[in-house]
Amino acid sequence: MDLAPKPTANKVNWCWTSALIGAASATAAAALISAKPKDPTFHLISIKLTSFKINLSNINADLTLTVHVSNPNITPIHYSSTTMSIFYDGSFLGEAHVKAGSQPPRSCRVLELPARLDGIELAHHAGKFFADVAKREMALDAKVEISGTAKMLWWEHRFKVHVECHVTVDPVFLDVIDQENESQLELFLAS
Repeated sequence: MDLAPKPTANKVNWCWTSALIGAASATAAAALISAKPKDPTFHLISIKLTSFKINLSNINADLTLTVHVSNPNITPIHYSSTTMSIFYDGSFLGEAHVKAGSQPPRSCRVLELPARLDGIELAHHAGKFFADVAKREMALDAKVEISGTAKMLWWEHRFKVHVECHVTVDPVFLDVIDQENESQLELFLAS
């Protein structure tokens, strides 16, 4: 008695309809994966002192912050104006203004943000500030929420990006030494 399996000829029926549906499904899945919203990136390039004003009641330093912004998404964005808060040693030190604007899909932009720091508030931290000047490293924190819309085909979706930055600068020459930037995108699908 022979127990070996007998070879059978399996005939495969090829169906072009099934192949096209499979290819279309794979293409749609790839499109959905690439369309998934991604967090934008922010990188502080430079800080430039534009003026230093001393009055009887206050001392202000006006700066220009040059920031590199990337939109990695496949949709253009439009955002409203907002204010970035700047902190030193846990205290509010000043703010930078972000003007309303737009950015094309998968693009990079360089923004120049006018900023003002409060010298009186910095004077409250004089001991720490002079220690930072002596070691030529000053840690600053910044927070901002940017709101806007992203248009995908015919629909506009609202979004909000929360950005937190920790920047170490040379307080003498205002060089950026190190930075950590975190951004979190929140997309609102319902209008």
